[in-house]
Amino acid sequence: MKYLAHYVIFGALAFSGVLSYAFYKKSIAEEREILENASYNLVNTWEFPELLYEVSGIAWVNDSTLACIQDEEGVIYNFNLNTSEITKDTRFAKDDDYEAIALNGTMAFVMRSDGHIFEIADIMADTLVVSDFKTRFDSKNNMESLAYQPEHDRLITIAKDEGLDEDRYKGVYAIPLETHEQDEQPLFAIDLKWDAFKALEKKKIENTFKPSDIAIHPKTGDFYIVDGTSPHLLIVSASGSFKALHELNKFHFAQPESLTFSPEGTLYIANEAANGVATMFEVTLKDKEGVE
Repeated sequence: MKYLAHYVIFGALAFSGVLSYAFYKKSIAEEREILENASYNLVNTWEFPELLYEVSGIAWVNDSTLACIQDEEGVIYNFNLNTSEITKDTRFAKDDDYEAIALNGTMAFVMRSDGHIFEIADIMADTLVVSDFKTRFDSKNNMESLAYQPEHDRLITIAKDEGLDEDRYKGVYAIPLETHEQDEQPLFAIDLKWDAFKALEKKKIENTFKPSDIAIHPKTGDFYIVDGTSPHLLIVSASGSFKALHELNKFHFAQPESLTFSPEGTLYIANEAANGVATMFEVTLKDKEGVE
């Protein structure tokens, strides 16, 4: 009897190990099946440190670094792609709800959820010079998207919730940096009645597709817009024509909140830590014909 307790413990541990291995194999098989049916491939994976569990914006700095923000702090974090560590943190403003970041060289632009934009002249400087300006958006629009378009020296944005247009359209707007004043008319509008959105359509039409971030492909000029609420990636041409809508499986994309490109066109999509850790993937997309 004196060894009975040892046998029970050993048996429980062995059984637990068998179960864990079974679940692990099931998870591997499940992921393989998901990737076979998905319209994307995952090339590389990163886990963010705890400071970036609420990651809300990422922007390409160089081959080893992304500039990241999270939605509760007025801090830009440099994330090292080789070590998965934060190598620098730069405070630019008091803590608030910051949702997007865009870079023009070492000049940074950070958007608050009420549409207010903070401009940091040089994020590498020892002493920061920070200015700010308003857009035509406010808190009811719930702004989370920002990109820099170098050939026109302007910022690009789109509302997450209700837009400035009628409910079925969400306008993509330009903010020329020469004036810091948002254009009155959008460059083009996302039509939430496009056939591709039919399966996603909500009772309140503006909730059909809720942009969490926008990025511009450096080679094609196409606009990539991610929805973190119902994970999808929309691709629209430079002229505003529908190109494709990719479903992002929640197995990988629990809450995709931000995306960016390298100068060569490598796509990165980052997830907030929905029920685990915050992650980021290097993603390639499979050919997919869309219906407008």
